[in-house]
Formats: sequence, C-alpha cells, structure tokens
Amino acid sequence: MKKSILVTGADGQLGHALRTLAPDYDGAAFYFTDVDTLDICDADRLTAFVREHHIDWLLNCAAYTAVDRAEDDVSTCMRINRDAVQTVGEVARAEGIRVIHLSTDYVFDGRAARPYREADPPRPLSVYGQSKLEGEKALQQACPEAVIIRTAWLYSEFGANFLKTMLRLGRERKEIHVVADQTGTPTYAGDLAAAMLAVTDHPAPPPGIYHYSGEGVCTWHAFAEKIMTLAGLDCRVSPVASRDYPARAVRPAYSLLDKEKIKRTYRVEVPDWETSLRRCIRILTHRYI
Repeated sequence: MKKSILVTGADGQLGHALRTLAPDYDGAAFYFTDVDTLDICDADRLTAFVREHHIDWLLNCAAYTAVDRAEDDVSTCMRINRDAVQTVGEVARAEGIRVIHLSTDYVFDGRAARPYREADPPRPLSVYGQSKLEGEKALQQACPEAVIIRTAWLYSEFGANFLKTMLRLGRERKEIHVVADQTGTPTYAGDLAAAMLAVTDHPAPPPGIYHYSGEGVCTWHAFAEKIMTLAGLDCRVSPVASRDYPARAVRPAYSLLDKEKIKRTYRVEVPDWETSLRRCIRILTHRYI
C-alpha cells in the first residue's frame, strides 16, 4: 500500500519542488495544501484532514520567511513559525503520523570557525531566527519522533529568491553590488525535496535535528558571480560589506552546515552547489551549460 504524504505550505519553493518530484515517486500518494486550503494553526481542521486522507507523513514546508518584516511583525511570525508548528506536532502525535519540519541556519549567530553541527548551541540574531528555534523546541516537545531539517540559502525555479533576482538584475543592469562577507552554501530546493522523500523511505526513521544544504562553500557575492557566468549575462558583480547594505534583521555572517549526520543516517546525496545551480539555470533559461 502506498504511503500518504501531506505537504503543507505547498505554494512555496520547497512545496513546488515536491510537486515536481511527486509524479515520478511511485511510493506515495501526495496531498498538497497551503493556508487557503488547510490552515495548520487550526488543530481541528488539520486533524480532520489527516483522518480523512489517512496521512502517514506530514512534510511541513509552511513558514513565515520575510526575515526583515518579522522584526516588526513579531506576533504573526511567532504564530506561524512557533505556534502552528506546535499544533502540527500535537496533531501528529495524537494521530500517530510522522513529521518532517524545515528549519534554518538563522538559529545560529554565525560566529563559528567550522561548519555548524546539529548539537552546536543555537543563538539566533533575529526575530525570524528566534521564531524558528522556538518552533523546533515546540515540535520536539509535542512530537519527539519528528525529523527537523535545518537548511540555508534556498533557491529554485519557483517563486521569489536570490537566483531569480540576480537573473533579472543581470538582464537590466551593467553592474550590481552584493555582500561579500557572509559565507554559506546555496541549497537547491529540488535537492532538499529529494532528501525529504529519502527520509520518508527509511524503514525506521531516526528522529531529531539534521542539517542539509548544498555541498561546498561560497559568499553571496561569489554566488551572484557564478549566476551571471552560467546565465551568460554581462553584468559586473561588485563586492560590498554587510554594513554598507543595511537590513532590518541581522544575518549570520557564517552559515556553513555540517551534513554528515543526514548523509550517514539517511544515505542522502548532497550535490555540489555549483552543479545544482547549473541545473536550475538550465531549467530557467533553456541554456546549455
């Protein structure tokens, strides 16, 4: 019998990536919902949906991700990133279903000298980061069997993201400025979606926190330069410091995540970030690269 997978927040980048993979994934029947069809803040509606469709796995891709806006919209951010996640955990535990929940590198302060491991103490610098950390804690308390995946620098061919912004600016301008003192790894949503499905295939999925991002390391500036090169755009990318690019929320200066735990436990592959970027740009531009 096929397992039944509910994807919440399905209109976002990761939800769309899961939609793309679903037709070729014979092991499950998928249900894709967003706030207009299923509000995960509503425990009764969520319970009814889970029971009606005999859900085995809930992949929670729903999140408040407006990092700067969150500094002034604390209540909404906390309601979605903490309170709704607690509701998901309570319903999952009561109904006996498994959960995969997405978290973020923003739970860290970016002061590390090596890639962050799952057991490293979090210290968020922003409301968004704090809300995601509190969501992790609420979920683990409500549903100890949950799998939490922290990721970073997500991009895809869907929705609004750094890649698509750079492609647009690269066509419109001869020069742009991008911060060069924030280090991490871009993560292609298609790769992360495949990793999530690999978790659902495990016969006895070990719970806990895992890290997943692209393999390798770069800065936002280097990421932008590679985008321009692969897309064949004649646009100069000039480096700037974060202090010269003011934002409402503080970003971690260092966001590298150690992926050994998820690779070892779930046997997932982590492609190099440049390989995945090339693939995504090929899809967006139909360019042979």
